Amino acid sequence: MNQLVRAERICLIGHIASKAFGLAGLLLVVPHAEAILSAIAASGQNVFQWSVERSMAGGGVIDILFGLIAVSIYAYRTLGIKLWLTFMLPAVCISLSSELLGTGTGFPFGDYSYLSGLGYKIAGLVPFTIPLSWFYMGLSAYLIARVALQTVKPMWLRHVGAVLLGAMLFTSWDFALEPAMSQTSFPFWYWHQPGAFFGTPYQNYAGWFGTSALFMAVAAFLWGKVSLQLKRSQLNIPLVVYLSNVAFAAGISLAGGYWLPVSLSIIFGVIPALLLWWMAQPNVTKPAMEETHGMSVAPVEVALK
Repeated sequence: MNQLVRAERICLIGHIASKAFGLAGLLLVVPHAEAILSAIAASGQNVFQWSVERSMAGGGVIDILFGLIAVSIYAYRTLGIKLWLTFMLPAVCISLSSELLGTGTGFPFGDYSYLSGLGYKIAGLVPFTIPLSWFYMGLSAYLIARVALQTVKPMWLRHVGAVLLGAMLFTSWDFALEPAMSQTSFPFWYWHQPGAFFGTPYQNYAGWFGTSALFMAVAAFLWGKVSLQLKRSQLNIPLVVYLSNVAFAAGISLAGGYWLPVSLSIIFGVIPALLLWWMAQPNVTKPAMEETHGMSVAPVEVALK
């Protein structure tokens, strides 16, 4: 277990560091590339250009892979292999299907295409890293909401509330993400027909909410009546992953002057995530058993070593 925790922390640090370096590159290096080239010797210009191109082409892939591994280890260690896989597989499959449908037909997000920078494209349309990011951000958002509502009754209201709140947190990330990824100096995708909301169609946000709510609902159904008795401290990893991803997108968007989308991301994403995290129980005093018509179901093992 100690080795898993160590690997999880290394990957989480790598995820955050990759975002920090990427943010610095996009805000400081790319906009001033010509000035930097003119200031260095001719012999070093080719090396500089090559390093910038390689970092821009591979940085997003490394960042997402670090996030995937960190959250996967966390889910395996904290929730167990069954709950981890029954969230990851629906999240990846449903989000990939929505992205392929979206890039092919324009539904449900709008008419858009991916550029380079996020890795190999599945069917020549969707980078393989995109559904992976949907998984680790989706699980982070859903767990924060689900654990905060653990004491809500009846049970169906708890599950519905967790799905809706989780999808809201997930979609709020996209308020800051869209301008950063499609409207700034180094875009990762573009809209064939720019929308009314800072270049993004309103339809896109409905697509994000619907897709994330769908795979969260599928996972909630597969998880059944399992009880997630996690401490507040055990939600630190999902919270850090969520906040660091929002911060990365917000930093780029703010540099481009997109303060309103970032404000919406903070109001409907960051602040609710912090409040929901705080609502989680600070301690677990006794093993909790789920009510199922007079029967008890063993709780999920949440030991943290």
